[in-house]
Amino acid sequence: MSHPASTRPVLLPTALPWARQADPTLDGALCCEHGVPPPELRPGARARLAELDAHLHCSVIGTCLSTGELRKLMTRFFDTAGASDLAVHHEAVRLLPHDAELAKLLHKALERRHDAAVQRYARERDDAGLLALWEESLRSGEVPGAYWAVLTHRRTTPELRQRVFGDVHMLSHLVGAANRADIRRLVALERDNDELRERLERAQERNAELAAERDQAVAERAGALAAAQAAQGELAQARRSDAGLPGQERLAALSSALALQAQRREAAEALAEAARQDAARLAQELERVRGHAAELAAELGAAEAQLQADLQADGAAGGGAAAPLHAALRSRRVLYVGGRPSSTPAIRAAVLRAGGEFRHHDGGIEDRKGLLAPALAWAELVAFPVDCIDHDSALALKRDCVRQGRPFAALRSASLASFVAALCAHDEAAPAARSGLCMRHG
Repeated sequence: MSHPASTRPVLLPTALPWARQADPTLDGALCCEHGVPPPELRPGARARLAELDAHLHCSVIGTCLSTGELRKLMTRFFDTAGASDLAVHHEAVRLLPHDAELAKLLHKALERRHDAAVQRYARERDDAGLLALWEESLRSGEVPGAYWAVLTHRRTTPELRQRVFGDVHMLSHLVGAANRADIRRLVALERDNDELRERLERAQERNAELAAERDQAVAERAGALAAAQAAQGELAQARRSDAGLPGQERLAALSSALALQAQRREAAEALAEAARQDAARLAQELERVRGHAAELAAELGAAEAQLQADLQADGAAGGGAAAPLHAALRSRRVLYVGGRPSSTPAIRAAVLRAGGEFRHHDGGIEDRKGLLAPALAWAELVAFPVDCIDHDSALALKRDCVRQGRPFAALRSASLASFVAALCAHDEAAPAARSGLCMRHG
């Protein structure tokens, strides 16, 4: 039922009227309903867990204790083997008003877990200070410890307890609604992240192979040059050794040696030229692979930055830093042309989450090409993946964007990561001027 207290408030059972139907092993009323009335609070002292109103027990246990810690404590009072988290939670809330030992153990666990928050709230002396500190904790996402500290503070009034209970209850509804969109976006980003990692690894392996081939070509070239130098030395030695021969014999020997050395020199030069050409070709291919690897690394970095910014924003309950796409797309109309059916919904969700507007045209596969002109007039930014749109459509789209002064981004691929990297790095000041596109030839 409960999530670890270090993440975010859990969905409280008050928001789950289907709990009894979801788990038929749970008897009686739901754990959040009013049960045994609480005993009288001790004047001037912090409230204990058993002294709180019974309708608060469910939210305190679910929000302020982790699932694992609650299950470990309940093994002394309930057979937790094979029981679901909801069943363990429900049993703890049901037994709490009737079992003094369980109430004492749960109170100790809560005090130990949230001691820092309790000490911080202990310095407040009135409802106004407690309410201000509680609202600050809500904004920063530090709800579990703050919730326990406010409920048990000696200056907390019943009205303030009901106020913080309502805040946590409504926050659980917001978290439940946001989780579904977060999960879909996280799955898409993780899929693109894994794909980029695999491509980067393959590019690095190819880079190493090209470097080895280049080193081998350089070594062969050095060997050919050494052979040529050795041939020249042999020729000089032959000339010196033949200096004492008779004239005709000496001339014949020199001619033969000269022809042999000429053949060796030509062979060495041919090998050296081939080695130079191979080295140049390998250097060009190596440079191309390095550029591709740099693009993949940039896309991977942009995807990870977007994912981390989204998770930080969610973890802070809307108070975190804005994701990179927010600055690039807020209130802008984006037209996406081409792409894949598998990745286009994730791109649409990312644009809408960043505050932009989104339209899609498949480039003429199913959508009529005549619809592209009004969509282009509507858009403030045009993006299209070069690997999922035909060449003629891409050139026509570029010409129309340049003619209308519309900024555009030609994406390397149809993945969400490529879209995030291109849009975050896109300078909208003068995209058409930098494109170098010829209005006549494309």
